[in-house]
Amino acid sequence: MILGAILAAAISLLASPPTLIAAGDIASCRSSADEKTGALVAKIPGTVAVLGDAVYERGTAEEFRDCYSWARFLGRTRAALGNHEYGTGTATTAIDLFGLTPTGYYSYDLGGWHVVVLNSNCMPAGGCEDGSPQQRWLAADLARSGARCTLAYMHHPRFSSGLHGSDTTIAPLWRTLVRGGADVALAGHDHHYERFAPIGGIRSFVVGTGGRSHYPVFRRLSRPRSVVVNDSTYGVLRLTLRPSGYDWRFVPVAGSRFRDAGSAGCL
Repeated sequence: MILGAILAAAISLLASPPTLIAAGDIASCRSSADEKTGALVAKIPGTVAVLGDAVYERGTAEEFRDCYSWARFLGRTRAALGNHEYGTGTATTAIDLFGLTPTGYYSYDLGGWHVVVLNSNCMPAGGCEDGSPQQRWLAADLARSGARCTLAYMHHPRFSSGLHGSDTTIAPLWRTLVRGGADVALAGHDHHYERFAPIGGIRSFVVGTGGRSHYPVFRRLSRPRSVVVNDSTYGVLRLTLRPSGYDWRFVPVAGSRFRDAGSAGCL
């Protein structure tokens, strides 16, 4: 028994830390860049975090069938719902395809990390304000978690220098993440890549680079904590989730020169 426990602990220490591959705003029958980002995902083992707007324009069953090139990764995908998933009035097709809860928010553990997936489409989610079902669920979920490191992702970014800009509607959820000690937050919606210095202890990324299109970044309106911005490169964000920290690396499609990488510890 003791030897078995020692061996199990040794194996755990030797195991490679889990990888999360993230991007949003991905596929359309009108573009092919999603096939290039999909080629990147195919080469990276790990969990695929779809940051919403998996397929355009309305998230219909036909669009998922005919246009969603990342469907081959469904077995390892954990998705957040975007506004285009609600293009038909409900997100039923995406909820069924990705095996989501009807509310669209949930959590899971990945290695030693706790991962929270939020539904930033506040009206169909039942609200995002303080006291809403989602906010109360989030506070309770974070309180239950014993993980040292926490990552959250959703579709709409709390902070962004892009076309849509920072989303204040989800501010109560952000404050709940701050109080709960979250370390990393990912989002899409704006079709560019951006990394922010930690705000309230949370380092946030906009990764709307899955392949649909590019949106311009208005640099004169860039947020004070914005560190890196690129609005011309498709790619995915690769996160290596170590027991007490993480490494990030933006992986661009072939032929692109933009890079961003770094490491940080959890709070």
